[in-house]
Amino acid sequence: MAVQGSSDILVDELYETTHRLRQFVEARLREKGASVARLRAMRMLACAPKPLRMRDLSEMAGIAARTATTIVDSLERDGLVERVRHPQDRRAFLVRLTDEGLRCHREAEEIDRLALAEATAALSADDRARLRALLGRIRDHTV
Repeated sequence: MAVQGSSDILVDELYETTHRLRQFVEARLREKGASVARLRAMRMLACAPKPLRMRDLSEMAGIAARTATTIVDSLERDGLVERVRHPQDRRAFLVRLTDEGLRCHREAEEIDRLALAEATAALSADDRARLRALLGRIRDHTV
């Protein structure tokens, strides 16, 4: 049972489950030198139709600009992203994945997929559908 951190045990259980899933995936990614935070940044860069400004990346990820800068600095140090000058704003830079970054992104996505499949293997297709419907109802009421 989750440690009670709110006035609703269901919310605590949801938080605890999400936290454990993240730790589970994080451990698998760490074995390959990756992390959930780095995967999320690479995922957003890979899915973007063009290179992103740091501000856009931080807003999309829902993280502070400083945190995004730390993640991008780390990815850049490892040769996975590069900063390029913004064509219309000489003061700004855009971030894009390198070829090695694209390869690492694909590898990390596969690790993530396998870890989450393992973590949710005890759920049947019906269980998954019911859980998704219930979570959707909660999201619909918190817009």
